[in-house]
Amino acid sequence: MSQPNPALPAHLLSPRPLKDGPVADAAALPESVRPRRLPGDPAPSLERMIRVDQAGEYGAVRIYTGQAALLGKGDKGQLLRHMTEQEQVHLDTFNRLVRERGVRPTLLQPVWHLAGWALGAGTAALGSRAAMACTVAVEEVIDQHYAEQAEQLGPEEAALKATIEQFRAEELEHRDIGLEHEAELATGYPILSALIKAGSRTAIWLSQRI
Repeated sequence: MSQPNPALPAHLLSPRPLKDGPVADAAALPESVRPRRLPGDPAPSLERMIRVDQAGEYGAVRIYTGQAALLGKGDKGQLLRHMTEQEQVHLDTFNRLVRERGVRPTLLQPVWHLAGWALGAGTAALGSRAAMACTVAVEEVIDQHYAEQAEQLGPEEAALKATIEQFRAEELEHRDIGLEHEAELATGYPILSALIKAGSRTAIWLSQRI
């Protein structure tokens, strides 16, 4: 299980259970905790950043939950539980940031609830290699996504940047786990990987905006 980063603020470390519904009503929060914007950017970039990260981690938990439903009792069960626990910590953190910053969660969360589980269960139904291929594809997209976010954040958001960099390192760990467990030997790996990456990028784009 992921070990908490002592550099993170205490309020980011306490896990909460996964919830299916919206996590916050931004209109009900005071102005003092509404999201700040990046200097020189008139668009609510930071708000979109937190919204999409919360949505992505929610989807990741659902993917691993779907995989565990089919493979959890086999030899990949422990690995899936380890990755699910790390993703749950990530989700707990962004759920809290959504509340504290007054960010409106994506309206597509019910879609990701179903689509994430279906992707996880669907690839698991094709076998453990396909499930690992799914992990590699998703985590490679998230690695690039988090790297771009970290570059955008200035010193005024040092804590958020540290959080994103820690989570990025753990997503890369998941990618490496997938590669070590024969993801690239999955039937139709190049096509499967390309389709999952395209879907993941589309989900990121939509969750930032809707």
